Amino acid sequence: MKVLYVSQQHGPHDSRFLAAIAEAGHTGLFLCTAPERVQATLLPAGVQQVRGSVAEVARQHGPDVMHAGPLHTCAWQARTTQPLVAMSWGSDILYTAQRNPIARYKTRAALRSARVLIADCQAVVDAAAALGFDPQRAVIFPWGIDLQRFQPQAASPLRTELGWQDAFVLLHLRSWEPVYDTETALRAFLALAPQQPQLRLLLPGGGSLEPRIRQLVQDSGFANRVHMPGYIAQDDLPAYYAAADLYLSASRSDGSSVSLMEALACGLPALVSDIPANREWVEPGQQGWLFLVGDSAALADKIVAAMQNTDLQAIGQRARQRAEERADWAKNKLGLQRAYEMAVA
Repeated sequence: MKVLYVSQQHGPHDSRFLAAIAEAGHTGLFLCTAPERVQATLLPAGVQQVRGSVAEVARQHGPDVMHAGPLHTCAWQARTTQPLVAMSWGSDILYTAQRNPIARYKTRAALRSARVLIADCQAVVDAAAALGFDPQRAVIFPWGIDLQRFQPQAASPLRTELGWQDAFVLLHLRSWEPVYDTETALRAFLALAPQQPQLRLLLPGGGSLEPRIRQLVQDSGFANRVHMPGYIAQDDLPAYYAAADLYLSASRSDGSSVSLMEALACGLPALVSDIPANREWVEPGQQGWLFLVGDSAALADKIVAAMQNTDLQAIGQRARQRAEERADWAKNKLGLQRAYEMAVA
């Protein structure tokens, strides 16, 4: 089968899907709407980069399946080409389409043309159904992770390097963007810092809110208890999970978060915002806890409760179990073949 994969970037998720296409024995064509972002040397064998508009490339190469996302950009551009497998990236339909009328119109048009929708959680399918898409034509699978790479570790050199051996360490790995509400997570930490001297915060990353986040830390008087290394390499992620006692995400909207799956796989209890996609992964008291979206005081209370919880090890074990049950990319990527077969049929 010849598959034309269309995306607006060449990130880790794209690499994962392209590799799965090649591993399944398909002929893969990769059209990136920002071709300068493509790292040709990282394309898997059997995948060829192509250039041009979606319509031009489709006419030239005649793919058996068109796989395109996000919905309001790439899938919308591919809406006249069939069979179309539209893939939601989560925030496209759960966040952008809810706030931008033009994006909502394009998302609806893409879904109207799609034979199949790939979704990483039920919340995405529910949002698509609200726009008129038949949920029976959706294939749901979390994008998953490498369970061998992300697993519980006995010790972390990073804690020693930072001198945080006896600290209680929070980890926030989301981008510093409004949708991920980094400020709520930071304010919860800063509210607790005066009364909880053992509390520390790992805050890697960056984004459009970086000036504000860094200013809040600088003005707080607790900058020595916050580690902000900037963006970190993928290879360094396991060390950060191993260095933490509790994973935080204050996201206002999300699909199945890859960083949440990675944290669970590493046996890290999770304290995350109470949104539909997060509820699919975290049951209160089982793999972690939920808190009201945007409520830094509620988040702070839950952090204290986690610090005082004597059952964290068992919660971490259940977190790992949840990841093994639902987040194994080696199994989940088979959903891609199901989606293609449905589209062709």
